[in-house]
Amino acid sequence: MTLLLLCVTAYLIGSIPFGLLLTRAAGLGDIRAIGSGNIGATNVLRTGKKGLAAATLLLDALKGTVVVIFVRYYGHGGVFAAALAVFLGHLFPIWLGFKGGKGVATGLGVFYGLAWPMGAASCAVWLASAMLFRVSSLAALITFIAAPVLAWHFEGKRTALLAAIMAALVFWKHRENIRRLLAGTEPRIGRKQK
Repeated sequence: MTLLLLCVTAYLIGSIPFGLLLTRAAGLGDIRAIGSGNIGATNVLRTGKKGLAAATLLLDALKGTVVVIFVRYYGHGGVFAAALAVFLGHLFPIWLGFKGGKGVATGLGVFYGLAWPMGAASCAVWLASAMLFRVSSLAALITFIAAPVLAWHFEGKRTALLAAIMAALVFWKHRENIRRLLAGTEPRIGRKQK
């Protein structure tokens, strides 16, 4: 029962749509009507509001980090279940009809909570890929391909399995991006869209 309550709480925290809340508070309307229609930081950046995009990125990441650190601090054995629950909350938020973000920031936040070197290495992969290719979705896909390997190196098999599950979900959420990448039509980082 405790594990179930923990996972439900983690899921609800993950479900908080910071991108949507911040853009509405800033008077920009519904972020889902802009660009890709996604609630994440990359789409918020397409509004031209870099500060809002940075805040969305940070808050989405903190959801994952805070849940994992809290569960670990209180010594509960359900850290992996809670990590997956907060991640699923972001992908499929109850408040938005289960249509959420793509999980990149929250996933990186989870990695930081599990092991900061793993989180730092994953962020370094994302930054290097983003600087090289200037395409956020491609950087995300490369990062989550690397994530299970990094998890195995820093934390072992169980964390690598969790990272592999998360990577599969990230790829599934990016299926439209993958089609556009293959067609050469995927937007580049920082391009404004209406």
